[in-house]
Amino acid sequence: MTLFLRLLRYALYLALAGVLLGGLAIGTAYWLIAPRLPSVETLRDVRLQVPLRIKSADDKLIATFGETKRTPVRIQDVPERLKLAFLAAEDADFYTHRGIDLGGILRAVWLTLSTGSKHVAGGSTITQQVARMFFLSPEVSYTRKLSEIFLAFRIENALSKDEILELYLNKAFFGHRSYGIAAAAEFYYGKTLDQLDLAECAMLASIPKFPSTGNPLSRPQRALERRGYVLGRMIENRFVSQADYEAAMKEPDLAQAHEAPVEVDAPYFAELVRQEAIERLGNNALTDGYVVRTTLNSPSQEAANRSLREALMSYDRRHGWRGAEAHVDLAADAAREQWDQALVDYRPLAGLLPALVTESAKDHATLQLADGQSVSLALDTIEWARPRIDEDRRGAAPKSVSDVLKRGDVVRLQRDGEGNWRLAQIPTVEAAIVALNPEDGAIESMVGGFSFLRSKFNRATQSARQPGSGFKPFLYSAAFDHGFTPASVLNDAPVSFPDPSKPDGMWTPKNDDDSFRGPIRLREALVKSVNLVSVRLLDAVGVRYAREYITRFGLTPDQIPPNLSMALGTAAVAPLAMARGFAVFANGGYLVDPYYITEIADRDGQVVYRADPVVACASCAERQLAGTASAPPPQASATSALNPIGSAHATTTAATPGQPHLAPRAIDPRNAYLVASLMRDVVRRGTGSAAMVLKRNDLAGKTGSTNDHRDAWFTGFNSRLAVSCWVGFDDFSSLGRGEFGAKAALPIWIDFMRSALKDVPEQPFDMPPGVTRVRIDPASGYLAGAGDGGAILEVMKTEDATRLAEQPPQTEDSSNEQPAYDVF
Repeated sequence: MTLFLRLLRYALYLALAGVLLGGLAIGTAYWLIAPRLPSVETLRDVRLQVPLRIKSADDKLIATFGETKRTPVRIQDVPERLKLAFLAAEDADFYTHRGIDLGGILRAVWLTLSTGSKHVAGGSTITQQVARMFFLSPEVSYTRKLSEIFLAFRIENALSKDEILELYLNKAFFGHRSYGIAAAAEFYYGKTLDQLDLAECAMLASIPKFPSTGNPLSRPQRALERRGYVLGRMIENRFVSQADYEAAMKEPDLAQAHEAPVEVDAPYFAELVRQEAIERLGNNALTDGYVVRTTLNSPSQEAANRSLREALMSYDRRHGWRGAEAHVDLAADAAREQWDQALVDYRPLAGLLPALVTESAKDHATLQLADGQSVSLALDTIEWARPRIDEDRRGAAPKSVSDVLKRGDVVRLQRDGEGNWRLAQIPTVEAAIVALNPEDGAIESMVGGFSFLRSKFNRATQSARQPGSGFKPFLYSAAFDHGFTPASVLNDAPVSFPDPSKPDGMWTPKNDDDSFRGPIRLREALVKSVNLVSVRLLDAVGVRYAREYITRFGLTPDQIPPNLSMALGTAAVAPLAMARGFAVFANGGYLVDPYYITEIADRDGQVVYRADPVVACASCAERQLAGTASAPPPQASATSALNPIGSAHATTTAATPGQPHLAPRAIDPRNAYLVASLMRDVVRRGTGSAAMVLKRNDLAGKTGSTNDHRDAWFTGFNSRLAVSCWVGFDDFSSLGRGEFGAKAALPIWIDFMRSALKDVPEQPFDMPPGVTRVRIDPASGYLAGAGDGGAILEVMKTEDATRLAEQPPQTEDSSNEQPAYDVF
């Protein structure tokens, strides 16, 4: 007995010594480690990485940018069953312990000693995991574990349990770039937190332990086992009833990838906004949870996408079938798995779905889609597929389906307007469309190409293409400022100019149709897009004067050639620059700056930037008080076609708080009205007359085509929108004979405006003061006599009408002695 007591005493001494030594070791460790521990007070104002979100003017999501997907939630917005699922999976005693689970730590220590491995399960509470998530590296070491424990105590003293759990739920990684419970629920189930059922809550709670290898997409069976474990822990801890447990265990898991619910298809526009956000906000733009609200109008953007793609598909069908996208050798007994494998490298593109031809006969072909759907095509669905020879020639129409489709071909299918499948192919031709509000320059829709996935190059803003005849309205504006009128007569006849760069030393421009009309009024010359009249007109006003004058429309001098070829549209411009220039005619003569961001808010909803665009505001009181100042010097408004937000406005009238920021005057309002008047006739009865299908009288515009049909344009407007459309090949290949602006580009504009102006009442162009309507002789352009029955009405500046009235009456003998600027 004495020996037992002695041994017991020694054991107590040893235990006490062990406790003292342990305490001393822990105290020493704390003394060594504590000074290097970060302050947990930072957790009170933690800034979780939240992606940049871009929204349309009508609050629809355009894009999300950032490496992480996260939507922070408050703990009070987390359903109780979801919180209990995480407690069961990670730390059932979370609300009762003081930061660590001593039993769990002792088990971890025993496993470490018995196995010799530092990688053992257990031992970390939710509080410890928060410490590791925010302050520590993933390094596995005893020092890191001690730091984790000490930080856990500090966190428990600094924050409430709910605050700690909120941090954990928002920070935890769930695989597939999803951080935080809200992002995980959206990605795996396409649901908000309050929509999750018990089985889904358990599945999500099971993921953070093995986010990459245990999520329901990467390892479905393992994920189901983990879900069962979490549900078992919930029943053990009496978090759920037996009935709920059994129902959840039987429920199949329906997890699948749900990407962010993009509501507006505008990737070219979104990339433009992303770049601007980074430039303005710095590198944190993509991680600090900013929300960018833009000028984009979602219905107009949908119309722009549809119009551009349908026009390019139509062009592509006109020019023939280029053959299958690919071909695979299919064995006679090929199974479904081999069919699926043949399509694995092909993705849907702008509504064109990849399909594999599994059977082809004379009257039909059977094709397999990637989703397993089988489609049958008859001859009438592929009759357009005449083989392409070159841009101007096609082969014979197919007489059987097997002439076009062979077993093993990988092709594209598209649904038509009635929902029927038809053969299609990815167009090689490209296009762009941009629409802006001429009142303030707000970009309401933009498409920079057929598919952003195929090409990131934004042709609406980054291209430099020749506008062809679409440039002529700028030249006519310069001429009207130089004394010409819409009634001025010039000679449409052959003309040559010295040009040392030509083989014969002469430049001899010509009209598109190689015909000559003789003397013709400027109105008719623009309506018929007569090249030779434009060349003579430019020669009359002077290249230098015209070049400087045209910079008033926002073009820079380096975009405009310093020679007579300017008259044929050899400048280098993007569709946005054309839309901005034509907006001057639409708004009465003011140069607005295109912009696309209205405001930027931080994650707390506080606005950190709000746009203050210059506005035309032609009839507002502030404009009247500013007076009718003359147009600015030519280069004064030669700013970029796309000014960064927050940049200085060129030659603007300063605004006081609460008043509009007035845009600079570019041209006289009478000049703008006269040019717009000519372009209204282009639409009514000229090269743009197809637009009359819209049955509106407030449309104006101009077609444009270049040599060898490399570019096709239509830029048009009314008081509500200025819209420019371009079609062409990126390598400057020819579009083919007959592919003028009226055929290739105008259909895009028409279809877009049909949707964009739906239910928008007509707004006529009001005649400004100083413009008068006179009767003229259509042959000479001079004022008609009182008894001239063949006279027509024309508009011109009042002083020009007065000047013509003061000239001597025209007689038969003097009709051929008109001033040089009238017949040139």
